[in-house]
Amino acid sequence: MRPTLRHKILDVCERKILQKGPSVGVSFYAFFANKNDDPELLMEAAEWWIRTEKLDHFEKATKIRGMIEAMDDRP
Repeated sequence: MRPTLRHKILDVCERKILQKGPSVGVSFYAFFANKNDDPELLMEAAEWWIRTEKLDHFEKATKIRGMIEAMDDRP
């Protein structure tokens, strides 16, 4: 996953957690505006969410944040 997408996911998750608390759920659509201005990035997020990680439509933002942070720790 490209670094820009990882940073975007972390930013959105952090903002949602601060706004609504640690039990807030997100879907991969939360990382994009209603207007699909970057279809390749959207498909990259969808691929990771659905095919790679086999996540449900909504997952806790804290879980997603943790998964992305763990990716950043990999060599």
